[in-house]
Order: sequence, then C-alpha cells, then structure tokens
Amino acid sequence: AACHPGLIDKARVDEGSAKLDALLESLREIQEEGHKALVFSQFTSLLAIVRAQMDAQGVRYAYLDGDTKDRQQVVTEFQEDPECKVFLVSLKAGGVGLNLTAAEYVYLLDPWWNPAVEAQAIDRAHRIGQTRRVFAQRLIARDTVEEKVLALQESKRDLADAIIRADNSVVA
Repeated sequence: AACHPGLIDKARVDEGSAKLDALLESLREIQEEGHKALVFSQFTSLLAIVRAQMDAQGVRYAYLDGDTKDRQQVVTEFQEDPECKVFLVSLKAGGVGLNLTAAEYVYLLDPWWNPAVEAQAIDRAHRIGQTRRVFAQRLIARDTVEEKVLALQESKRDLADAIIRADNSVVA
C-alpha cells in the first residue's frame, strides 16, 4: 500500500500514487536532459504498474526480472541504445552482476531490509568505466512501514560498524 494501491486492490492499478507520480515526473525531467536511469523494486508487481504507465506515455525502457531469458540483450539495449533511457529492474534479479554505467540516476522504489542489497543495486551504475556522477534516490512513503524498514537498516549499519570497529581494535 505504501508503494501503490493497486498492489492491494487490482481494481486500482490504473490509479496514481504519490510515489509513482514522483518517479514518473523525475524520469521525465532526466530524460529531457538526456540522462538514463535505473529503477529498482523488490516487487515485480510494482514494476508491472510502472511499465503500464510508461507504455501509456510511450516511454521506451528495458526490463529485467527473474524471468528474463536473455539478460545480456536487455543490458546491451539499455547501455547502447540512446533512445532507451530507463531500465526497470527487479532488485533480486538485477542487484548484482550487472554493469550499467550508462545510468546516472538510480531510483529505489521500496526499501529492502538489508541495506547491502540496496547498496549493490546502486553499485550497478558505479562500475569501472563510469565517468559521470551517479545520483541515487530512495522513494519512501512517510508514516508507513517503509520508515520502519529504514530504521532497521540503520540499526544493521550501526551494528556492522560496531563489529568492524571492535575487530580493528583487537588487531591494533
């Protein structure tokens, strides 16, 4: 529900949502400026809603999820086709092992409980060969479970930092 009402009630998939509206507006702006973007979600059902909106607007995009047969073909399309400005990617299927340096913008539509998974997704654009600055944005719905997931991420980062500091003090 924090992402889009159509995820709860299929009769509402054609409705807007604050998160989807913000994403589409931002994508429109960066495309007009000639930039490319990665859009990650852990929910392929949310990506399906984004795809439908982009299809309705005539926006070209590449798409990758766990069912994609030829991963390299869609990666090549995004990387090399100047008209393909958006790559919609399932967080689990595309968070690792891809080099997507054509992108300068990365959007995370929903928070994942493990911050390392999100960092790996952002790193798809931060690869050898990247010559431009990369901007990452998390779209978080206020006063929802998403804020609790962010708090969980923060506590995990703090714990990891404490472990690393403790290990370093033992080595010293």
